[in-house]
Amino acid sequence: MLKFSSRLASRSLRYPVRNLPISGLVPQMATKRNFKSSAPKKSDIPEGYAVDSTAGNMLRFQASLPQLPIPTLSSTVHKYLETIRPLLTDAEYAKSQATAQEFLKSPQAAELQKRLEARAADPSIKNWLADWWNDVAYMGYRDPVVVYVSYFYVHLDDPRRRHPAKRAASLIKAMLPFRDLTESKQLEPEKVRGMPLCMNSYKWLFHASRYPTKPSDTAKKFDPKAHNHVVFVRKNKFYEVSLTTPEGHELSEAELEVQVERVIKIAGEEKGAPVGALTAENRDIWTDARSALIAGSPVNQQSLERIESSAIVVCLDDTTPVLREDISWACWVGDGRNRFYDKHQLLVFDNGRSGFIGEHSCLDGTPTLRLNEFILAYLAHNKVDLGAPRSSSTGANLPQPTELKFELDATCKKYIDEACHHFDELVGQHDMEVLHYEGYGKNLMKKFKASPDAWAQLVKQLAFHKMFNRPGVTYESCQTRKFQQGRTEVIRSVSSESKEWAEAMLNPEESDECRAVLFRRAVARHLQYAAWAADGQGVDRHLFGLKKMVRDGESVPAIYSDPAFSKSNHWELSTSQLSSKYLDGWGYGEVVTDGYGLSYSIDDHYIRWTITSLKRNTAELKHYLAEAATETRFMMERAAAAEQKAKL
Repeated sequence: MLKFSSRLASRSLRYPVRNLPISGLVPQMATKRNFKSSAPKKSDIPEGYAVDSTAGNMLRFQASLPQLPIPTLSSTVHKYLETIRPLLTDAEYAKSQATAQEFLKSPQAAELQKRLEARAADPSIKNWLADWWNDVAYMGYRDPVVVYVSYFYVHLDDPRRRHPAKRAASLIKAMLPFRDLTESKQLEPEKVRGMPLCMNSYKWLFHASRYPTKPSDTAKKFDPKAHNHVVFVRKNKFYEVSLTTPEGHELSEAELEVQVERVIKIAGEEKGAPVGALTAENRDIWTDARSALIAGSPVNQQSLERIESSAIVVCLDDTTPVLREDISWACWVGDGRNRFYDKHQLLVFDNGRSGFIGEHSCLDGTPTLRLNEFILAYLAHNKVDLGAPRSSSTGANLPQPTELKFELDATCKKYIDEACHHFDELVGQHDMEVLHYEGYGKNLMKKFKASPDAWAQLVKQLAFHKMFNRPGVTYESCQTRKFQQGRTEVIRSVSSESKEWAEAMLNPEESDECRAVLFRRAVARHLQYAAWAADGQGVDRHLFGLKKMVRDGESVPAIYSDPAFSKSNHWELSTSQLSSKYLDGWGYGEVVTDGYGLSYSIDDHYIRWTITSLKRNTAELKHYLAEAATETRFMMERAAAAEQKAKL
């Protein structure tokens, strides 16, 4: 079953302050901000793209983005065979090779390819994969979103805002300009190497919610002007706060701080019935429970709609996590009660630490990373207009936060109790380790003219070899947003070259000079795999699409039942990179029961891995990652020294 990292875009995209232009005259939810004009100049239009002046600045390139291509059959089969080779014995590979070649030559494969190409050519379909993938990987997926779908960020600590009310207020205040830019479509589109990316998913950042329905979930977007509020959760109780004063002015940071203090005070010490725990349930159970809630009282439906239509949910936890593992765990799962997982959520703890949980169904990690970096960077660099400073009269004219109450009958209470039990049982089976490795970072990697991402992937392979004496079947997520409605493709990170290098590292008789040569070959192969994936020329999505073209009554090609096929997409290492100097961690869960979630970030001077699993010796893998990282550095340094000595 496909779970998390088959979804999260992993190419490291940074958005420091200098790359976050705020431009264009933006209509606000409550107030006006003055921005410079962002009308594109001719020189700003990439070759091959056109500007749609009616679509808004954010979507101006959208109509001219290329469509997701369909690779040729021969190309995909060739790559497939190349990527399964390091996972199989010679005898196993010979059988799988024959099966794959038979598929390639078959009339059925040609017919499936023809059908898929016809789908891609349909003018009513902008992306041949999107609807299928969104259903199979997200909306139709019935297991709980936590731990299997949602992902989390840990914010870098802000020493100026250690009180939870002040921290929450500042995060919301810094979020509002980004919301305005997004909702008005004035946000500058992302680009990679000068090419614009699909920005269609940004509409799901604010005032949106996922809905449990059978057999597949849905999502709804609300009018931000009609629902200009946020919802706080404290002690499992929900509170609505308007983002404007009674006169229609946007709340200042100080006014927001007053409102958060009121929420904390009103909530008191007694915990309420954890209705939010239902959003962590199996999606079919949550569908039934939501129906029971709505049938139980019209008050419940009204409260749900106020939560779901809010700009964002802000969870005010009464805990004070300090250790990296503790705050990462709190952001990932918390206690499962003071949450509403069907929406994006900001998290604020009683010691002022904070984080974010991403609802993953409608968009991937790079848009939410951009949002979080905008918030944190603008606060760090004092770029946010926080409004008037606090005084004794601040907030005096503001209405009290409104508690969103629920009237719970016996059926609803039973659903909630069972949801809490199921959550505790599932989360209790997991553990997490965070390795903040400070031996080196990308500065050293670049010194050796090696791709930091490829370097980190090879370190993971070496660690897995140390632990299991074989390659680990690895999924690395790669975004395909340069195509219309693009999401992700797989970088199959294991290669024959990476296997040969890892074996050489574990062979005490091998020279460092030879190891370094093998390392560079493995890096080059990884970069090729990554380029294929980014260009929509990967293996997995194409094979997925071909299988979807098999009609009722037709036989499924033998390649799909070949043991190598299931083995090569049984993602033991589910990996994804998002790097930001404003985050102090991020992660997600494993995607197979005998595997690991392995998110990572690469900074100038450190590499950070967050490892999750079903208690499969997670601390041991952490140890081997650190050991492998150190050994790789020393190997490259010794090889370089030997090469230099040979020149003398």
